[in-house]
Amino acid sequence: MRFRRPRAPPDRLESEHDVDIYTIIFLALAVFIFLRLRNVLGQRSGSERPPLDRAARDVLNGGRDGKVVPMPGPVIDQPPPLPADEAAPAGNRWNGYAEPGSALAAGLDAIAAQDSSFDPKHFISGARGAYEMIVLAFANGDRRALKDLLSSEVYDSFDGAIRAREKNEQKTDTRFVSIDRAELVGAEVRDRTSQLTVRFVSQMISVTRDKTGAVVDGNPDKVADITDVWTFARDTNSRDPNWKLVGTGSGQ
Repeated sequence: MRFRRPRAPPDRLESEHDVDIYTIIFLALAVFIFLRLRNVLGQRSGSERPPLDRAARDVLNGGRDGKVVPMPGPVIDQPPPLPADEAAPAGNRWNGYAEPGSALAAGLDAIAAQDSSFDPKHFISGARGAYEMIVLAFANGDRRALKDLLSSEVYDSFDGAIRAREKNEQKTDTRFVSIDRAELVGAEVRDRTSQLTVRFVSQMISVTRDKTGAVVDGNPDKVADITDVWTFARDTNSRDPNWKLVGTGSGQ
């Protein structure tokens, strides 16, 4: 004689079905966001100059003036604007991103010539997400997350700053209030490497505490205005579509 397996009540079946659907949806969204961020962050550039100790120290302390917090890492010099007689009209191709005939427009033209799929809107969207991820990963000392987002040179400087913080038994808590603006301010092709520089204007709350929990710098109740200028790069001849952070700086 065979026994039939008792059937679950209808409401239980519907509940289990709903849980399965929501689980699948959340997993799909997580994978989509991860892949999108990786698609806009990528290949490292060549050798850069080492970071200044003071810049790294300012990051650990949440900034000296409460307005600009420089991140550790090499700073990439931007090319000067093109002379008026060399700036060729570029039409309206980069409307909303660069003025026709500007050095920025010429740089975007050069990048697009190397990579026909380049889309500044898609890049800026991914760069905003990467900016927040990198800042928070640095504050949390998350080396694994940083390694996938930074060039080897920038990673070494970030790692050095994290080590100094750990040696002093300090912890930094950083929270984003908003990212008010992300705009392209530089674009060029160096050899076979495309570089894009973005100015981020944001608001954060950052505080550094010692091992007892006492505040050594920053203010947990104060929102600071932050301006960072970061350069991302990738080898357009590489099969790797990702961009990586290769230079950092601060500005107004």
